[in-house]
Amino acid sequence: MKKLLTSFAAFTALTAAATAADLPRRAAPPVFVPVPVFTWTGAYFGINAGYGFDAGSDSNRYNLPAGSVLNSGTTNGVLSVGNGNNTEGFVGGGQVGYNYQFTPGAGLVVGLEADAQYTDFSNRSRLFPGSAVSFTGTPGVAGGSAVRTPGSEMNFFGTVRGRVGYAFDRVLFYGTGGFAYGDGGTGRDDFRTGYTAGGGIEYAMPVDSFLNFFRSSAVTLKVEGLYVNLEQDGRGARSVYNPATNVLTLSPSARETEFAVVRAGLNYKFGSY
Repeated sequence: MKKLLTSFAAFTALTAAATAADLPRRAAPPVFVPVPVFTWTGAYFGINAGYGFDAGSDSNRYNLPAGSVLNSGTTNGVLSVGNGNNTEGFVGGGQVGYNYQFTPGAGLVVGLEADAQYTDFSNRSRLFPGSAVSFTGTPGVAGGSAVRTPGSEMNFFGTVRGRVGYAFDRVLFYGTGGFAYGDGGTGRDDFRTGYTAGGGIEYAMPVDSFLNFFRSSAVTLKVEGLYVNLEQDGRGARSVYNPATNVLTLSPSARETEFAVVRAGLNYKFGSY
């Protein structure tokens, strides 16, 4: 009986060990990897292209020095000519900037951007009858003549702007405004400064986008509109009067430059802090 009990105990132990070996092993818990939250924080550079068109007032204003062919009085005057700018054409260039987002995902975004643009703006020579011309001052010998404004070109402009917007993950809506400069559209050494304002929408594509040639942290696409106002030249309008044709030709030295630009852009963003 003693041997029988010993054998039974040994058999029971072996059976329990074999059963335990057949039980499924407890797997280790999976490692949780949080999905990174996108942020607009970082530096970027890119290119843009679009179209610009005239956004000036209904008339161009020319300063008239006292004693000129138009102004025979003793005080300076102003000549207003119906708007004949027709300033429009291709716009293209590049930009660099930096954004900071206060809360990743959705939140306020502030930034600074600078751009330089090539323009293909041109303005044909225009002839205005006397009815399209008004004077502030004392009309001179050419007071009742037709007025011709010579054609001109604008070759470049640029801006340095602040940006303020709100991001919804990879979509950013923003407003922008700041300093503007350009050649003024007179076809000569006529550097002018002024201001610009506008806004746009920007979308950040995934990192593995086929456009990501530089292995940046994001490639962004934007559509933007800007209004640009370059200050009017303070120099007086020069004039040449032809009595035979009764036409007064004004120099473009006092031409006002206002235009709007609609453009699309591509940016490469680097860094996330």
